[in-house]
Amino acid sequence: MARVKRALLIGIPLVAFIAVAFLVARWLNNDSAERAAVEELLKAQIAGDAPRMLRRLECADEACAEVVRANARRLKTDGELKIALYQSQTAHAPRSRTKPTRVVWYTDPDNTIVQCVLVRRTGDILAGTSVSLLRLSAPIGREASCPKLR
Repeated sequence: MARVKRALLIGIPLVAFIAVAFLVARWLNNDSAERAAVEELLKAQIAGDAPRMLRRLECADEACAEVVRANARRLKTDGELKIALYQSQTAHAPRSRTKPTRVVWYTDPDNTIVQCVLVRRTGDILAGTSVSLLRLSAPIGREASCPKLR
């Protein structure tokens, strides 16, 4: 009987710790998935690949698609994408949320670009979440806040 009590005293906290660690890892992984999706979108943009950008976005209307095509033409450049600042309003969201992410990026330090991506997270940390990119803004001012993206 004493062995059973001892096993329970050790086992229950251990199982609880593993469960909490799993949930925290899952929660933090969503931030990584969001950032990776945004990076892939921006890489397609600097490659001038509007069709690839549109496959990464869930924008169904022509106005959204035209902004994407204009960005691909205007922002096509050589060089490696470097993200200087990543400000996500959906970071660490435990539940569904749709908010803009402000990204400051460059391929040449003398030409810094600021854009916003409308990000939708659905689900929760227990059931799992998914990340969708809905819209991408045209470049905005260096100190500007994200505009309303619809």
